[in-house]
Amino acid sequence: MGTNGSTMLKPLRQGLPPLDPGAVSEAASCALPARYEAVREARRFTRATLEPWDVGERSEDIALVVSELVTNALRHALPGEGADGSADGAAGSSPVRLHLMRWPGRLVCAVRDPSHDTPVPRESDDFSAESGRGLFLVDSFADGWGWHPLAGALNGKMVWALFLLHAGEPAD
Repeated sequence: MGTNGSTMLKPLRQGLPPLDPGAVSEAASCALPARYEAVREARRFTRATLEPWDVGERSEDIALVVSELVTNALRHALPGEGADGSADGAAGSSPVRLHLMRWPGRLVCAVRDPSHDTPVPRESDDFSAESGRGLFLVDSFADGWGWHPLAGALNGKMVWALFLLHAGEPAD
């Protein structure tokens, strides 16, 4: 009982600019293990995927946002201490999944996790803190972001970030 791209896009489309699932130019996804090495794996997967996709100068921004979204999923969305490599992240399961989808002129990266908790940017004036700034970075580097609970057979939520590519409009 697999899910096709169209099914995955349905929850993503809420709150996003209209994106026709039939017009997806490219799509890729990967399952990530419940341990922090998954962040490095997600970055590597993202860079390898984006290389032939012609995303121009947005490549590093997208890789940074993917890192933050995956880190948040591992740190805040998994039960117990599974992200540090302990036994809580059920052996062989991949509770976090990264999706990359490109349309003409835009790209969405989305991370699925098993939690129903709302992702909330933490208030902090300590800019030297090692954590707590992830969603602020996502907000700074992406052109938009949000999240949606999943329905049906998929449990949890999807946190997404939108990147505009080669927008033919001049920047102000």
